[in-house]
Amino acid sequence: MPRIEACNEITDVLIIHPDVHADERGNFIETYRRSWLPLGREMIQGNRGDRAAGSLVGLHYHLHQADYWYVPFGICRIVLHDLRVGSPTYGNTYTTDVGDTSYYDFDHRGIFIPPGVAHGFLAITNMTITYMVDGYYNQNDELGVLWSDPAIKADWGDGEKIVSKRDQLNPLISDIPESVRPRYGLRT
Repeated sequence: MPRIEACNEITDVLIIHPDVHADERGNFIETYRRSWLPLGREMIQGNRGDRAAGSLVGLHYHLHQADYWYVPFGICRIVLHDLRVGSPTYGNTYTTDVGDTSYYDFDHRGIFIPPGVAHGFLAITNMTITYMVDGYYNQNDELGVLWSDPAIKADWGDGEKIVSKRDQLNPLISDIPESVRPRYGLRT
């Protein structure tokens, strides 16, 4: 049975430490199970992103969709920021590195990200991320906040970042329109 840990920095974010079954042939890991996320809805779509070292994605957020992230290859830095007005952890940032340091020393944590929590990652090495979502793509629910907003205090590390045009144009937190500002406990 995996160890499921509540994130101390951001309410409702869960960190899943799955069981790793290894022998001389390699290993087997169950990376996701619906029952691990009692507050979540059914994940209905799975996605995969392959990123070159230095690529930065985010910060994105949704009003109606939760994500579950897992990194099967490479190393990435994940940054989460609680944008939910009324949340007990509003304004908090959580940063963690996940992925492999060697074939036998791999950080297999999965991360559950509830709606209203901004999320992004930096590819420290070439990497693959898989993410499951509990809602189909909805252009009106694809929102973002500037990855370098000083209010977030994200530690993205040193070096040049490869950032998409979309993510470069995301607003500061202070400029998020009221109509798309996440509220704690509200979800449809």
